[in-house]
Amino acid sequence: MHEAGAEPTLSLAEQIAALKPADRAHVIDHLRSADLPTFEVNWMFWGRAAQAAPEGDWRTWLIMAGRGFGKTRAGAEWVRAQAEADGRLRIALVAATAAEGRAVMIEGESGLLAIAPEGMRPHYEPSLRRLRWPNGAQAFLYSAAEPDSLRGPQHHHAWADEIAKWPEGEAVWANLTMGLRLGETPRIVATTTPRPVPLLRTLIEGTGVTVTRGRTQDNRAHLPPAFLAAMHDAYGGTRLGRQELDGELIEEVAGALWSRALIERCRARIGPPPTRVVVGVDPPAGIGGDACGIVVVATGAEGAAYVLEDASIAGAGPERWARAVADAAARHGADRVIAEANNGGAMVESVLRAADHGLPVKLVHASRGKSARAEPVAALYEAGRAFHVGAFPALEDEMAGLIAGGSYAGPGRSPDRADALVWAMTELMLGAVRRQPAMRRL
Repeated sequence: MHEAGAEPTLSLAEQIAALKPADRAHVIDHLRSADLPTFEVNWMFWGRAAQAAPEGDWRTWLIMAGRGFGKTRAGAEWVRAQAEADGRLRIALVAATAAEGRAVMIEGESGLLAIAPEGMRPHYEPSLRRLRWPNGAQAFLYSAAEPDSLRGPQHHHAWADEIAKWPEGEAVWANLTMGLRLGETPRIVATTTPRPVPLLRTLIEGTGVTVTRGRTQDNRAHLPPAFLAAMHDAYGGTRLGRQELDGELIEEVAGALWSRALIERCRARIGPPPTRVVVGVDPPAGIGGDACGIVVVATGAEGAAYVLEDASIAGAGPERWARAVADAAARHGADRVIAEANNGGAMVESVLRAADHGLPVKLVHASRGKSARAEPVAALYEAGRAFHVGAFPALEDEMAGLIAGGSYAGPGRSPDRADALVWAMTELMLGAVRRQPAMRRL
């Protein structure tokens, strides 16, 4: 797999539009009037760099991005360029269903019929599921719900849309690729919003695959600001938002104490008035290594716990992370700071008090591993007694990487944020049982 390099967000047209009025007028005045009509259909002019086919030797170009990024337009423009350049081509168009293929890939606002320039518009024959360009190039529509329909037909290229939605995705892909045996360099453009399905994992880890990633926000020049604001307010930072808007491939870890679904189920938009607030702290063992986990948790009158903030800081020396702890405590009116003292307890307390001499510090010592300490806290989530007020992506990634039995499969070397959460939750919710070897799952 090869990741496409970081590209400028704006197209050439958008860059011109962003110029000062005098500069913009100067550029436009120097465009010959005879050339102006061609700009309406000149994808190199209008398309963003991330929507252009990558250079180099690739067999599959995987565009894995959020909704509204412009994946469909990029796929359609690539097909159009191939078809207009060579009238001998046979191109496969594969969608999750035939109806989706027709509605999106062919007849949609960014589909092949809509983007075609005058004089090069293909003729669509719905009964044959076929597009025929004036120069003789053809494209055939297939449904991933009918994998055997791709047994036999041969093609030069293919556009595969929303492959993460395909039923029997790996079987369909195998049939498609086995039929790409015309011409010298058969290629596939695959466009999709990511989901953790086997086909996507295989492609990302495979050879000859170039991956372009992107977010809904990247196409903000062509999306209503009200839509972007509404999506951010409703889904920003959540698993759904990270997948559908930010284009992240979010995996589930087998045996994790917290599943992604469990975390989403325990999300709240607002919390009740707090009855008590603590700040959990997992100090780094050294300078410039692991992050300092700093997580603020409160309890409400009904007895549940609510995560209010992840104020963790990475790559900071003792003075900086201690100040971050003191600031978090002040912001939320915390009545106690719970700090792990296994790595230099005296030093931890001294730097915290140096940041704020009145900081109510309580040192705790870990006698078990991080995953073992986290198990009773995960049980609180399962019992509906712990919630996140908003979304905390970095913290939640670490939580989803803690595995029952002691291992860790999340980002970074250590789940520092998750450990800080565990200390805070233990203080607030499990004080009477925290010295027991284990807690019976609720």
